[in-house]
Amino acid sequence: VTKLNVPGSFKSLLDQQMVGPSTEALAASDFPVQSFKPKVQMSFKRIPGQNPRKVEEERRRRLYLSFDIAELLASKGIDSNQLMPRHYDPDNIPPIEETKDSVFPIYLPLKVFDDDEYDCRTPEEWISLGLEPGSSDRKPVPGKALLPTDDVLGHEDPKSQDLIYEWIDVGVLDYDKETELYLVHKTDKKGLVRDEEGRPILNGGITREG
Repeated sequence: VTKLNVPGSFKSLLDQQMVGPSTEALAASDFPVQSFKPKVQMSFKRIPGQNPRKVEEERRRRLYLSFDIAELLASKGIDSNQLMPRHYDPDNIPPIEETKDSVFPIYLPLKVFDDDEYDCRTPEEWISLGLEPGSSDRKPVPGKALLPTDDVLGHEDPKSQDLIYEWIDVGVLDYDKETELYLVHKTDKKGLVRDEEGRPILNGGITREG
């Protein structure tokens, strides 16, 4: 009988081991896992010849993550920066060649064209995706919002001609049923939704102090 001699640098040997790619979420995130799952209209009991429900969910999740709304709009000739109405400036009217035969500025807000008839979830269902099983704290839900790159000027004058609007990754914190508006917070460079002190923003930003 021989004794197994464990090398002194056993932990470093484990760290150097390459076992291939993993499906485990290794990056830190302030979003719940279920908030990335697509809604699938399938029975939980697998029918012969049909993909399992979990397989279909994962395929759609990867498909939806591959979409980029800015690229989709650009492919249709739509400039996202022009979607937000600005103050009318009669002294700086662009020539017809630049406005594609339209001399009238954009003046209708996006909500005029909003249609939620084909939405797969209600706003309340989207917000409830931030609730994790066994937890009383509601986390943000991932999303994209058309926001100004300049936060200060964007709050002071959202229709300023100097603003540039882009699709930005945000965490959806809350929804106002009366105004039909979402409260969102931009993610930081690491994709986290944190306050000024670096703490995760929970329950729509409402603290004990209100």
